Amino acid sequence: MAFTGPITYSPEDVTLACGGFLLSGFADGTFVKVEPEDDRFKKLVGADGEVTRTKSANRSGSIAITLLQTSNSNAVLSNLARIDDLTGYGSFDVLCKDNLGNVAFAATGWIRKVPGPEYGKEQSNREWTIDCSYLDITYVAQIL
Repeated sequence: MAFTGPITYSPEDVTLACGGFLLSGFADGTFVKVEPEDDRFKKLVGADGEVTRTKSANRSGSIAITLLQTSNSNAVLSNLARIDDLTGYGSFDVLCKDNLGNVAFAATGWIRKVPGPEYGKEQSNREWTIDCSYLDITYVAQIL
C-alpha cells in the first residue's frame, strides 16, 4: 500500500461568489453552511413493516453566510437585496467551493432577509441567508 499523505483543507481557500462578487471578511468558526431543504428520499413504514421510499423532487436549499460586521461583503449582499426589493429581479447565481474540489452551486439565489445591525463592546457578526431554487452539491473524492 502506497503512502498518500494527509489531505489538507484550508478555510483560506474557500471561495464564495454571489452574482459574480467574491465575498470575503468571514467570521471565525463556521462561516458558510449549505443546507438542502428536504431529504432526498422519505421513508414510510407500513403496519406490517413493509418499507416504501419516495424520492423528493425538491432540490431547493439555503446557504447561510456569517460575515464580520466590518466586512465589505455586507454592502454587496445588502445591494443585491435592495435591487431585488426595488425591481423584483435581484436573483443571482451562487458558487461555493473549497480547495478539495467540493462545490455547491445555485443558478438562482436571493437574499431571504437583511440581518439587523447589532452593536456592542466588541465587533459582532452578520448572518445572511440565501435561498436557492435548485441547489446542486457535489463532493469530490480525493484520490492521490
